[in-house]
Amino acid sequence: MRFARPLSAGKISVRAKAPLKDDYILSLVYSPGVAEPCRMIAKHPETVYDYTVKGNFVAVVSDGSAVLGLGNLGPLAVLPILEGKATILKCLAGIDALPIALDVASDEEFVAAAANLQPTFGGILLDDVAAPRCFRIEKALQDRTNIPVLHDDQHGTAIVVLAGLLNALKAVGKDLQSVKIVVSGTGAAGIAVAKLLLHMGVEDLILADEIGLLYEGRTEGLDFAKEEMAFVTNPQKLKGTLAEAVRGADVLIGLSVADIVTHQMVASMAEKAIVFALANPHPEIAPNLARAAGAVIAASGGFDDLNTMTNVLAFPGLMRGCLDVRATTVTNTMKIAAAKAIAGLVAGENLERGIVLPRPLDLRVPPAVAMAVARSAIVGGVAQLIVNPEDIATRTRQLIYGDTV
Repeated sequence: MRFARPLSAGKISVRAKAPLKDDYILSLVYSPGVAEPCRMIAKHPETVYDYTVKGNFVAVVSDGSAVLGLGNLGPLAVLPILEGKATILKCLAGIDALPIALDVASDEEFVAAAANLQPTFGGILLDDVAAPRCFRIEKALQDRTNIPVLHDDQHGTAIVVLAGLLNALKAVGKDLQSVKIVVSGTGAAGIAVAKLLLHMGVEDLILADEIGLLYEGRTEGLDFAKEEMAFVTNPQKLKGTLAEAVRGADVLIGLSVADIVTHQMVASMAEKAIVFALANPHPEIAPNLARAAGAVIAASGGFDDLNTMTNVLAFPGLMRGCLDVRATTVTNTMKIAAAKAIAGLVAGENLERGIVLPRPLDLRVPPAVAMAVARSAIVGGVAQLIVNPEDIATRTRQLIYGDTV
């Protein structure tokens, strides 16, 4: 027997702002009153931001080809993830967001469908799109639109990892440009993290996939994204396994699969080692086990750990800042500004205790990130509105707290 589904199913709903309770309001909301803003927008397209939701509306888009760590579950199964992202955008940044699951077969179909959303939405948040196609899709969407496109699995992850790493290195007294870093995982997150670290000036960086280390000249198991990274990482052209690469490493960043890092591997790392085990839903090694093996600072994606590395710290404030200056793209400089804003909220005793990130629901984070991103967009020339970044931080706090601020 099948039962009727509750009206409250799901995480989000649509709420009307106008109290539709008499003919006068109906005439303003619909016909004939709605004709005036339609005429105005047709004559002056930029006024769409004054008369519609576009300036505060984000499409959360996926094909379900890489759902968490569960694989290609398809567009129906990814809907709970997209609803969750929409909920977080609303609660932590005051952004209205709509989950859009695409049933498409090719990159071209995906790009066409998402790009054609531009008249309605002020930004696009891609999520759970498999590598390597996610790299092609994101670039094509940025090229075809003039609104910010963010792939959260790539850039949200990279921002939070960089934020945590900046503080972790400060806590152990090491320098970003002189440490040896190993990244386990060459999917969307692993490659995006590696690219941002290279942009920050990291020189000794090695990536590992399920076959072994990436190096210039390797031919087995490479797609175009891995091949590109093989040319710009692993300067010593080391070959072999992840275990061999982490020997003597200062930092291990896991963005791969559960339980592949052992006690012995962590123990073989350099003194004052840092281990970020971020495989989802289960880490490469539990943070307490990494610390027991000698890591001074450890983190995972789990909400019960001392350091929780979650994209929740990045994408709400990042999108808020982008929308409020009508950024046309998301640059590396904006991502770095977001990372530094997150890192800057941790200091003193917390750093001494090995805490390198704010908690996921630290409500100082979205306003700080939004302000930093907006300022970076303005300075970088990708903002269409020049707004006082401090006003954006104030507005973000008001959106989060409502009338209590």
